[in-house]
Amino acid sequence: MPKKSPRPKDPDAGSALPSREDILAFIAREREAAGGVPVKIGKREVARAFGIKGADRIGLKALLKDLESGGDIERRGKRLHKKGALPTVVLCDIKARDRDGDLTATPVEWDEEENGPAPKIFVHAPRKGRPGQPVAGVGDRALMRTELSPDSSADQPMYMGRVIKLISRAKTQVLGIYRALPAGGGRLLPVDKKNMNRELSIPPGAEGAAQDGDLVAVEVMREGRFGLPAARVRERLGSMTSERAVSLIAIHAHGIPNVFRPETLEEAESARPATMEGREDWRDRPLITIDPADAKDHDDAVLAEPDDDPENPGGFVVTVAIADVAAYVRPGRPLDREALDRGNSVYFPDRVVPMLPERISNDLCSLRPQEDRPALAVRMTLAADGRKLRHAFHRIMMRSAAKLAYQQAQAAIDGQPDDITGPLLESVLKPLWAAYGALKIAREKRAPLDLDLPERKILLKPDGTVDRVVVPPRLDAHRLIEEFMILANVAAAETLEQKSQPLIYRAHDEPSAEKLNGLAEFLGSIGIKLAKGQVLRPQQFNGILERVKGGDNENVVNEIVLRTQAQAEYVSDNYGHFGLNLKRYAHFTSPIRRYADLIVHRALIRALKFGRDGLPDMEAGELAEIAARISAAERRAMSAERETTDRLIAGWLSEKIGATFMGRIAGVTRAGLFVKLAETGADGFIPAATLGADYFRYDETLHALIGNRTGETHRLGDIVEVKLVEAAPFAGALRFEMLSDGRSRKSLDGAGTKSGKGRRDTTSTPRSRRNGPRKAASNKRPRG
Repeated sequence: MPKKSPRPKDPDAGSALPSREDILAFIAREREAAGGVPVKIGKREVARAFGIKGADRIGLKALLKDLESGGDIERRGKRLHKKGALPTVVLCDIKARDRDGDLTATPVEWDEEENGPAPKIFVHAPRKGRPGQPVAGVGDRALMRTELSPDSSADQPMYMGRVIKLISRAKTQVLGIYRALPAGGGRLLPVDKKNMNRELSIPPGAEGAAQDGDLVAVEVMREGRFGLPAARVRERLGSMTSERAVSLIAIHAHGIPNVFRPETLEEAESARPATMEGREDWRDRPLITIDPADAKDHDDAVLAEPDDDPENPGGFVVTVAIADVAAYVRPGRPLDREALDRGNSVYFPDRVVPMLPERISNDLCSLRPQEDRPALAVRMTLAADGRKLRHAFHRIMMRSAAKLAYQQAQAAIDGQPDDITGPLLESVLKPLWAAYGALKIAREKRAPLDLDLPERKILLKPDGTVDRVVVPPRLDAHRLIEEFMILANVAAAETLEQKSQPLIYRAHDEPSAEKLNGLAEFLGSIGIKLAKGQVLRPQQFNGILERVKGGDNENVVNEIVLRTQAQAEYVSDNYGHFGLNLKRYAHFTSPIRRYADLIVHRALIRALKFGRDGLPDMEAGELAEIAARISAAERRAMSAERETTDRLIAGWLSEKIGATFMGRIAGVTRAGLFVKLAETGADGFIPAATLGADYFRYDETLHALIGNRTGETHRLGDIVEVKLVEAAPFAGALRFEMLSDGRSRKSLDGAGTKSGKGRRDTTSTPRSRRNGPRKAASNKRPRG
């Protein structure tokens, strides 16, 4: 247990509340006294420390809100931190050595716009590692436990960091596409957007086994004053002419493990089907799976029945059964170690990089029809209005009655059953939809954040190139499964809390005061009043979205509300899920694909005494370390998936240079505009210098570029016509030319909601066609 910090001094005489300085000093002192162990500091702890009781707590709440709005502190869930302070466990990149030869690091996730420059972390690392534990070095990524350095000051915070685990070793190589030259040697075309125009020269003899078109890793040999930097091929990673080649770039660029270790495969292949020992026999219950039509693994099954309890008229009993992955993946074994390294499965348009080998994910743990499979199931009793009255978990053996696709199940409900769904319609499908109808009532009352964000799907040809991009319809079948899974996830978190069993939560913080203030400023510019410092719940956000729905500002408001939100993460200390408007939430329903869910399964097995394969004893902070690792793995997967989509679409559009497209301004920076095409969702860039014979300045409040002389304005959310002028498929980059005139500055004033007041057309007027890009302004734009 960390020792308690000294009790703060009494506040100034004549004041029942501590000063701002007293509170900031207390937060810093408590964190330092904790010695790197996570410690909760919230309103309750501040009140207890300063002896604040009764009505004075209202004043304390206002004071803390004022500190947050002013940027002095920030809130992460129910914890208060000094603004810009690091959490006790953080993922870091080791950047350099200082003059004394000591390593220094910076946090991987850091918002410089909000918090200023990233703090420096001095790494406490032994010169010689313990057996089996490599020594950290420059370029490595590591999970660290941090604490404020004694030499830290308010103006220049510094931290001491101790390496918990090395996540990835230094990358002393550059990835690119090798292009052979007739005279020998070749060129390297970078695959990084930031360096897409920085080619490297591969001298004759330095190409190794690389062939034209190969993805290779090179080592930069030298950089002279003239000519291209020279490099040597270190590894041939694969041919870009083969099927499923594009995702290789992201896999290697992000260091995603994509080849299972021999000991992992050996354990998977030697696994034998689970037996009935310690399980209830549910094989006669008509549980069914409903998944995408192309799904290869099926880890969740559902069933709903009317509740026959006369005290619950109109109620339902809903069952969600999830594949019992914990029966095969035991803590500390090769399968478990590699699953933790991977963190989650990664889904590319051309392949899946699974968290677990196919023997586990597609066979033993896939709930195939008419085959015995072990599962963890939760039976939840619902009232007629969708409220969950009670629930209970069971460890079972089940036998799926049918495997359905979303479209197939929906068609049956809509009056078009087939040979499989016909016999299930009355007994299975209609009760499922009736229970979903009750859950919709509860969902509307809960009022989670409701953003309209259509998802696009890339369909590929047999050769791995893009066939087309579609927006799959959002069916009630999708929503039904989503609501059932949310309900089961809540039940898992509630059960583990009731049993005082540590777990990993899925948490989503409320928006920061700074982002809310920015939202208020923007909404004010379009005639919607929102008081600065106002606490917003999801229901209030939904009200804002409903107010602009169907109006001229619908797109831009949806975009800015989305950007106002925090990023969801895995944590061991719960602070709720803002977006879902839930006090407690954990991921339970996809242990084949997410390591967090496997942890929750093991926690349930231990808490409910379901077997000896539950969560083992863990040291303080160990779950927090795992949560930080899998959160980082999730962000890694999201980046890799997004970059692969960009590369595939850029390759597809590279044959359409000169074509025109309709799109929407999806991002505005000082450097230019990001435009998202309406049909494909592809993102491209328009440099500000190409917008016209004017100097365009960035207005942060309006999210717009405004011409100094003309007042011509291009704002986030505007619908525009653009021409494709450049495509770099391997970097996934597109460059557009603007064909639409911007709007006048006056047209922004009072442009508001769907009520009709201040309505305007956000579709910009097409320019007269020109034979080339518009002439740039004569004055050069300042860099940055």
